[in-house]
Amino acid sequence: MSNPTRPTGPTSGVPAPQATSEVTVWSLEQTAPTDLRPAAAPAGAVRIVRSQTPLPEFSRFLYTAVGGDVRWTDRLGLTYAEWQEILERPGAETWVAYENGTPAGFIELDAQEGGVVEIGYFGLIPAFRGRRIGGHLLSYGVARAWDLAERHPGRTPTERVWVHTCSNDGPHAMDNYLRRGFRLFDTRTEREPCVEQPGPWPGAYPGPCAD
Repeated sequence: MSNPTRPTGPTSGVPAPQATSEVTVWSLEQTAPTDLRPAAAPAGAVRIVRSQTPLPEFSRFLYTAVGGDVRWTDRLGLTYAEWQEILERPGAETWVAYENGTPAGFIELDAQEGGVVEIGYFGLIPAFRGRRIGGHLLSYGVARAWDLAERHPGRTPTERVWVHTCSNDGPHAMDNYLRRGFRLFDTRTEREPCVEQPGPWPGAYPGPCAD
């Protein structure tokens, strides 16, 4: 069934300005492996496995399932080939947490120049939040960032691990990073357009500017 858009502004033919929302972005870093303060492993059958086959279908599932309610939208318009290229970058790694055989969340590492590793994406599918899996996954992923060069011959050993989070992320995201030993080094505020939240399918979550 079609769902025609109702006009929201003057009928002069000039489109109404797109609504935006204010977002605060925080950047954090570790500069030595000893900065990491690991969380305790959760109870239950939780394991973390590296996804070693670059597979856009699986990566996109994780991206939309984890980021659907926190407005991850930057990769939604990528082609299959563009997504594949990201996954095949030298030193790129994706580690996936499973509980009882079901994907619960992931952490994506992006190896950069000069011994720098960025945590490109990290999070849990909503059904698995609040169960101590996130702290364990972040701890494990940061440890893998610090020893990443051991799995990629020729890369400079890691000297810095960094990440950014924002006010759209879950309420415990910043606290999790700080508890794991990350230090804040930059804060900025920007405005983002209000867009339909992505997933795991359109309409699964209300938009940020919904009435």
